[in-house]
Amino acid sequence: MSGDTVKLRSSLQVMKSKDPSGLLISVIRTLSTSDDVKDRDKEKGRLEEAYEKCDRELDDLIEQHYTELTTAIRTYQSITERITSSRKKIKQVKENLLSCKMLLHCKRDELRKLWIEGIEHKHVLNLLDEIENIKQVPQKLEQCMASKHYLTATDILVSAVDSLEGPLLQVEGLSDLRLELHSKKVNMHLVLIDELHRHLYIKSTGWLGQKLREKGKTSAHPKDVSPSPLLDVSNFSTPRKFLEVSQYSTPGSTSSSVRELNIQDIKEDLDTDPEENSPMFMGILIKALAKLKKIPETVKAIKDRLEQELKQIVRRSTTQVADSSYQRGENLCQENQPRLLLDLLELLFIKFNAVAAAHKIVLGQLKQIVASSSVPQESEIKLYEMADVWVKIQSVLQILLTDYLDVKNTHNASEPSSQLSYASTGRDFAAFFAKKKPQRPKSSLFKFESSSHAISMSAYLREQRRELYSKSGDLQGGAHDTLIEGGGTKFVCKPGARNITVIFHPLQRFIQEIEQAMGPSLAKQCPLREFLTMYIKTFFLNQVLTEINKEIDGVTKVSDPLKLLANADTMKVLGVQRPLLQSTVIVEKTVQDLLNLMHDLSAYSDHFLNMVCIKLQEYKDTCTTAYRGIVQSDEKMVISASWAKDDDISRLLKSLPNWVNMTQPKQLRPKREEDEDFIRTAFAKESEVLIGNLGDKLIPQNEILHDVSDMKALANLHESLEWLSGRLKGFFSSLPTTQIVSPGPECYVPTEVPPVSEQIMETLSELARSFQEMADRCLLALHLEVRVHCFHYLIPLAKQGNYAIVANVENMDYDPLVVGLNKDIGAIEEAMGASLQQHKFQYIFEGLGHLISCILINGAQYFKRINDAGIKKMCRNIFVLQQNLTNITMSREADLDFARQYYEMLYNTADELLNLVVDQGVKYTELEYLQALSLLHRSQPGVGDQTTQNMRLQRLKEIICEQAAIKQATKDKKITTV
Repeated sequence: MSGDTVKLRSSLQVMKSKDPSGLLISVIRTLSTSDDVKDRDKEKGRLEEAYEKCDRELDDLIEQHYTELTTAIRTYQSITERITSSRKKIKQVKENLLSCKMLLHCKRDELRKLWIEGIEHKHVLNLLDEIENIKQVPQKLEQCMASKHYLTATDILVSAVDSLEGPLLQVEGLSDLRLELHSKKVNMHLVLIDELHRHLYIKSTGWLGQKLREKGKTSAHPKDVSPSPLLDVSNFSTPRKFLEVSQYSTPGSTSSSVRELNIQDIKEDLDTDPEENSPMFMGILIKALAKLKKIPETVKAIKDRLEQELKQIVRRSTTQVADSSYQRGENLCQENQPRLLLDLLELLFIKFNAVAAAHKIVLGQLKQIVASSSVPQESEIKLYEMADVWVKIQSVLQILLTDYLDVKNTHNASEPSSQLSYASTGRDFAAFFAKKKPQRPKSSLFKFESSSHAISMSAYLREQRRELYSKSGDLQGGAHDTLIEGGGTKFVCKPGARNITVIFHPLQRFIQEIEQAMGPSLAKQCPLREFLTMYIKTFFLNQVLTEINKEIDGVTKVSDPLKLLANADTMKVLGVQRPLLQSTVIVEKTVQDLLNLMHDLSAYSDHFLNMVCIKLQEYKDTCTTAYRGIVQSDEKMVISASWAKDDDISRLLKSLPNWVNMTQPKQLRPKREEDEDFIRTAFAKESEVLIGNLGDKLIPQNEILHDVSDMKALANLHESLEWLSGRLKGFFSSLPTTQIVSPGPECYVPTEVPPVSEQIMETLSELARSFQEMADRCLLALHLEVRVHCFHYLIPLAKQGNYAIVANVENMDYDPLVVGLNKDIGAIEEAMGASLQQHKFQYIFEGLGHLISCILINGAQYFKRINDAGIKKMCRNIFVLQQNLTNITMSREADLDFARQYYEMLYNTADELLNLVVDQGVKYTELEYLQALSLLHRSQPGVGDQTTQNMRLQRLKEIICEQAAIKQATKDKKITTV
């Protein structure tokens, strides 16, 4: 029994987890099969307890959801009642239908007769309605044509003509209407073709004209003409790319792309503007033409009118650009504005892209029509290709460029070159200073152009043109246009070869777009690229070279190019303080112009860089020849030029601190505590080298530059070449460099300047460096020339002068050689002050007093005799030289005091000189003291025999040695103390 009980419980648990009904059946089965009464009662009690629990839970749920339960019961009752009612009604309908069927069967023949009569009457009514509708066709057709619902108009016309030539052919009262509608059908396609062309060439570009007019109005101000570009392509919503239909569609259009536009799905909405969506409208026109069976005539008209329509776009765009510039207050007849040509081309590029996109739409729709046609003749129609459109666009652009670039050279044949804005040639200077014959001024007595009538008339005509443009999209130039006339053609700027510099990069980009649109197979045959390449290589480069040669030859191939200076206006523009050679200014502007051309025509940068190298090398040779013409006579250079050319001397002079200070700004110069002593040491070294090279040699007149104008020319050459070198280094430093040679012009498309090869950069840098070296050589030659003049005048003063003189007024006057030297220095100072910058002027004259002092002290050995009057005269000479140099350098020139004290020392006797050295110490070198003592021996009587003189000389050497030892000991003591 216990085993049965366990089985019963397990089965109860299993069934309880699965299904309550199964549990009940299991309990019943257990009670019926169990033999133990006790177990049965137990299970029965459990079951009753479970039922009681279930009843309680059910009562609780009914109590909680009483409202919902009541509503559900009532709803169920209502549904049941409705179903019962519906069944009754359906039963009644079935009974009524059976009754009707029986009644109709009884009157079948009478009904058939009435049915036949109804069909006949209906047909008659349809014919009458059709006749009535056909009578209204002209009016409906006129309304549809006026509202430009061409597809509806075509459907009405075609269906009316078919009816008149079909079912209503025998109706004599419609003969006049038949002829009228037939005539309209014959001419209908001409209207549709014209409308199609209007959308292809005017409507597709009309939004550009509207934006251009809005931009012109916002920027129009007569007193403030902005240099900003007329046509800002970046501001357009669809800039320069209309190859996708979604971009071509007008603003507000909800059309899909052209590739997804199916001609069969095009429907015409009579409640909207048909021209709102231009691609859809053109599809409507094509569909209407297809219904008229005029597709061949349409294709032929598109081909025939393509070039002429493109030319009309050029004319309209030209007038638009001119109109916009007029609104901003610009006058095309007075201003050379190639910028307007760029604006015109940018506008044309956008319009031509829009036209090409429109043609792509039309061509796709035509292909769909031809492909879907069931007529064999229409399926064999030969359509045009997009390549035909691009070829015509290139042809029109080539004609436009031929006029604006003046390929036939009809505008510039008799006009001078204007590439250098502020450069004037030597002939201009000569013409300026030449005596001119007085001329009567030619001036008109009065003009009507500024009268109120003329102004109001011009404004009225211009307003009329703008109104016409706003209505039809067409803009034709009138008699009051601001366009430049030229052989029946109107221009927005003056035609000329230089216009290519403004339009080259945009033109290259447009050519690349054309090649991408035409595909790789036809891109190699792009005629516009061939024209552009041919024009630049065979015409433009040669013209640029001719202009440059003409400009440079005008200032270099003259009698004396180094004395032809730039005018004051040019110097002010360049921001320089000292005169520059006119040839240097021209060369610099030429280089700048070529580099600008290199940026403008980046694909041909190597050509322009080669021109730069050639022109700079030619100018270097010109400057070298002119320099030699000044410093060389009879194949022999003057001393200063030969020394400046000598590498050792030039290296030594450039290593001295006065040269370093001259070449460096003050803030970059090294700071020294004893700067003056350091400079004096440098002056002493320079004087020593110069005296050592010249010695006691008398310098002839032909070995110095006796003409101050030649020295001024050297100064101008120095300033010019140094300025040119600095400008060239600035130009060349901005060039991109690489070790790879830049590609040729045919394969280089970007607008940036291609990298310059390392070899060309080395050549350019070497040329700039050679100009700086030549400038340094000119400055060194001037520095040395002033010093050679000192030798030229002062060495003969000691060797050939007589200073053992009687003290009278005539003998005590300044030495003529000193007067001549002062005169030369004054003339040189005047020339250098006007030609050189201040720090270079100081470099030439600083240290000159030290050199003169050394020459005068060293010249004491060449005097035969000197007395007190001669010493006094010598001191007067030194004083006048000192005074002149002080006025030039604005410093004391203490070195000449040193020379004057040296000669004043000769007032003493030989023995007094020895005591003076002991008392005052050593101020001069041993050699200078020995020369002074020897001069005293020659000049003063009673100085003893030769032995006595030798003893004095020996004593002088001993004194100098003792003084040197004392000085060294004192110096050592100071060092030890420190």
